[in-house]
Parts: sequence; structure tokens; C-alpha cells
Amino acid sequence: MLKKPGMDECILVCVYYGPNGERLIRRGHKMASMLNCPFYILTVDPLPFDQFDADKSEYVERWQELAEELGAQAFILRDNERLPSAKAIKEVAYDKNVTQIVIGQTAQSRWEEITRGSFINVLLREIPFADLHVVSVARNIKSVEEDMYEKGVRAYLVKDGDGYRVSFTQSKGCEFEGIFFKEMGTDFNNGIFKFMHDHKMCQVHVDDDRIEETGTVERMAEEKHVQ
Repeated sequence: MLKKPGMDECILVCVYYGPNGERLIRRGHKMASMLNCPFYILTVDPLPFDQFDADKSEYVERWQELAEELGAQAFILRDNERLPSAKAIKEVAYDKNVTQIVIGQTAQSRWEEITRGSFINVLLREIPFADLHVVSVARNIKSVEEDMYEKGVRAYLVKDGDGYRVSFTQSKGCEFEGIFFKEMGTDFNNGIFKFMHDHKMCQVHVDDDRIEETGTVERMAEEKHVQ
């Protein structure tokens, strides 16, 4: 990770859903490399993680991968957030001793206010101890995976013989709780199942209720029981 004793700089990259997020993360990493300082990645969402749709969870998974790939100190997901965006950012910035914040000029949903000076002014008032970098980014490009899956529903991975299957009712044999995203245009339960394990988002493929990555799920279940 990028850090050194006695450093006085720390960068926080604030991202929201869309392809611009990766660009912001790489910009923050470049700045951190130049300053030889740590950087964090943050996203804020008023919904709890188990209500994320397929697109949202896909972005979160990608940002987690980028955090590891680029040596970020951490990827921080503030889901089920009740605070206004600026106050949530302030809490993280204060906790991590952040001195520079990177945000995008254009974004979606709650972060759309970033395109207006009012949000930037609020952020500056909330966080006077950090410099704010507003990066001009291209408008969101429609994801190639958009509309591939139906809205996610709560589901469970249950041991079934030598493998695992998706169940929509919680039972004693439930190993993992998560969200199932059914493929559009199919009468069977085909799609992907996303769940949290060891503080990371994991994904397995589902074919007619059955999990394809049986070995992977078996290993995770063993790790969970050991803990």
C-alpha cells in the first residue's frame, strides 16, 4: 500500500454507479502515487446492500477489485445510509484523516447534486479541512449488461446433496443469504447469486436452481464455520 511514516496527505475518492467510477478511482490512485500517500474509495447509498440491483452490485464488486489491484487502503461501502451525502463523506474523511477528496462533476441519483454548485458549497462547509477536486467526466454510458437481469430478490444458498441450490425461504440448512438476479426471458431460475463473505462481495452462477461453482461455495462454507 502507498504509505510512509509521517505523511500528511490522504486521498478519498467518492464514486457512484456508472463507468465514471473507475475513471475517478484511477485518477485518485494517480494522485496518491504522485504524493506517495494512501487513498480510500467510498460510495454512499441509502439502500441496504441486500436491496441493490444487479448493476449496482456489479459496480461495487468491480470497485472492490480495483481497490485491491491499485493498493487502496480500503473500499468503504456506506449502505443503508441515513445521513445526507455530504455528512457521510465528512464522517469518513474525518475518521481517515483525509486531506484531499476526489468527486465527479456528473453523477446519478443522490449524487446528481454534485453537478450544482450548492452541493459543492455544502461539502466545502462540511469539510473545511480537505481540498476538493471536482473531476469532469463523461456522462454515464449505458452498461452493456443493463437489462440482462430482473430486479434482485432475497434468496439463500442451501446444501442439497453434493451441491448447493438457491432457495427463496430461509431454512435450517441455509449457508449464505444474498440476492438472486434472474436472467431476463427465462422461465427457470437461471442467473447469478450475490452474497457477502469475509467482508467481500461474492458471486456464483445459477443454472435451474443449482449452483455451478460448488467447490467455491463449499470452501467458503467451511471458512465461515471455522470462524
